[in-house]
Amino acid sequence: MPEIMDRIKEANRAVTTGIDDSAVKHWVTVYIMGKGYRVPADITIMQAMEYAGYRFVRGAGCRAGFCGACATVYRTAGDWRLKTALACQTRVEDGMFLVQIPFTPAEKPAYDIEEEPADGTPLLKYFPEVARCVACNTCTKACPQDLEVMDYIQAALRGDLAAVAELSFDCIQCGLCAMRCPAEITHYHVAQLARRLYGRTLPVPKHVLDRVEEIESGKYEDEFEKLLSMSREELEELYRKEQREKGGLNSRDASRVTRNGQGER
Repeated sequence: MPEIMDRIKEANRAVTTGIDDSAVKHWVTVYIMGKGYRVPADITIMQAMEYAGYRFVRGAGCRAGFCGACATVYRTAGDWRLKTALACQTRVEDGMFLVQIPFTPAEKPAYDIEEEPADGTPLLKYFPEVARCVACNTCTKACPQDLEVMDYIQAALRGDLAAVAELSFDCIQCGLCAMRCPAEITHYHVAQLARRLYGRTLPVPKHVLDRVEEIESGKYEDEFEKLLSMSREELEELYRKEQREKGGLNSRDASRVTRNGQGER
């Protein structure tokens, strides 16, 4: 996985730092919100949208494939199938028709996790639609993380919290599974509740107890006070410095993220 992220980061560099058209050997045509654009081949959907002039104000987060903010629905020329992907880790294809879905409309029930029994009964209590699952596997096919979504929904029906927690562990809450589901299940919310319930059955790890003790003892109070006393400009500069030291952003990327408080995402 680190090798994949390194390749994505390197591929991002050309677009985020500027690219000369004369240096591009291969081009493809993609359609963004119905309009055609000629973009360099072998870049990501997110890069292609930025190259075409789109400015991200939402629908972008980690830019490396694991936050779920850049869910994308697309079709390719000559193919009737509707496909799903994350824009930051999927390469453009010639004749790609795409649209981003930065938020999946889905109601999330309110519950007090401490008031619920640590078993499978709350899953059907708050998500009765799980019982409508027809095992079509559309949710699994839509998952950009290649999770066995249908399998964990079937586990939820059986009340097997451990299986749901394990199979959904890498869920990034993008919502693409719910968008394709004919039974109208919000799979990712089901999985989140299952993981929370399952967590209550496990012993608290020692390192967590140690960190809580450090916080309660006031170990980090001076650092918190220092951050709270800093101006916005000082906080932005501190952020840029840390990102440069980590190698995560170049100076242009860092200024883009901090600009206007929310960033050009």
